[in-house]
Amino acid sequence: MALIRLGFGRQHLCLLKRRSSLLLKLTAVVFAVLLFCEFLIYYLVIFRCDWPEVKTPAHDSGQKTLKAMFLADTHLLGEVRGHWLDKLRREWQMERAFQTALWLLQPEVVFILGDIFDEGKWSSSQAWADDVERFQKIFRHPRHVQLKVVAGNHDIGFHYQMSTYKIKRFEKVFNPERLFSWKGMNFVLVNSVALEGDGCHICSEAEGDLIEISHKLNCSREKRGPGRCQGAPLLPASAPVLLQHFPLFRRSDANCSGEDAAPLEERAIPFKERYDVLSREASQQLLWWLRPRLILSGHTHSACEVLHGAGVTEISVPSFSWRNRNNPSFIMGSMTPTEYALAKCYLPHENTVLATYCVAAGLLVVLILVHSGLLPSSLIFGWNLLRKFKTT
Repeated sequence: MALIRLGFGRQHLCLLKRRSSLLLKLTAVVFAVLLFCEFLIYYLVIFRCDWPEVKTPAHDSGQKTLKAMFLADTHLLGEVRGHWLDKLRREWQMERAFQTALWLLQPEVVFILGDIFDEGKWSSSQAWADDVERFQKIFRHPRHVQLKVVAGNHDIGFHYQMSTYKIKRFEKVFNPERLFSWKGMNFVLVNSVALEGDGCHICSEAEGDLIEISHKLNCSREKRGPGRCQGAPLLPASAPVLLQHFPLFRRSDANCSGEDAAPLEERAIPFKERYDVLSREASQQLLWWLRPRLILSGHTHSACEVLHGAGVTEISVPSFSWRNRNNPSFIMGSMTPTEYALAKCYLPHENTVLATYCVAAGLLVVLILVHSGLLPSSLIFGWNLLRKFKTT
């Protein structure tokens, strides 16, 4: 009787060891996959990105280079259209991507080109406060890194949804400055939603601000003397970089290319003025008033490079969120007062992460079958089923 009990005890102990071994292996696989998909993959992908080298003339070799990061259309989901699981997944992706990029690339300034939120155009005061709190957590940054934001149509509404209250609410959180100068460079941050050109109160104020900025920039290009420029604050004598949400007018994305351009079936669809892009008149005004050397915009969620006027380049920055693209990205810019160089940095592809989880799930199933002793019988059953199918 004692021998039977001893044998039963050993058998029970062996079963416990097998179960413990299985549990340990399953835990190790799950932990490794989570660690890779939710942390390490961002470092592995963004580590491959590097700041482009800007070519400077020999006589300007002492110019300081500014490292600027440009991203767009984060679309933080609100309480109406945002499912909690969707919000959790997309916001975690953006937080890990942004924080990893800050740590690895160490930009000096980050520009976000509108549509920060998805429901700012109609959100209540409490919903707005909740969205802002989440934004500040996701895009937290050290004090030495400056964060500049322009308004998009989802932040303050399209033209007839826009109101002074929504603009003030937005500007209370994000600095309302329209002209930002640093290291001898000028950046003009435009509220492109207000460039409707119909003489509305908000539109008139926005145009007045741009005309005043145009005057300051013109004065910085000219020598001081009697006249309107006398006594005006002196800005760097550098053509500005124009930052806005809506792109300047173009007929469509038909001439756009690249892996993050709009899908082929969508590229030839004509754009609507004042909805997909700015009007022709507003676009010409911006080019005439500001004479920029580079334009960066968002809104379309896809990449595009367009030449305007006398060879002024506009870059449409793709969305930063997996919700809008499988392959989000941002732009890295190395800039001096006279030159610039741009490079694109891609984030991990969402389908890569999903495929990794699927492979891991299959591996877990195999481990369970092996430890349960069911794998050989499962293989035999599958082989017999295949043979039966072939003979019928």
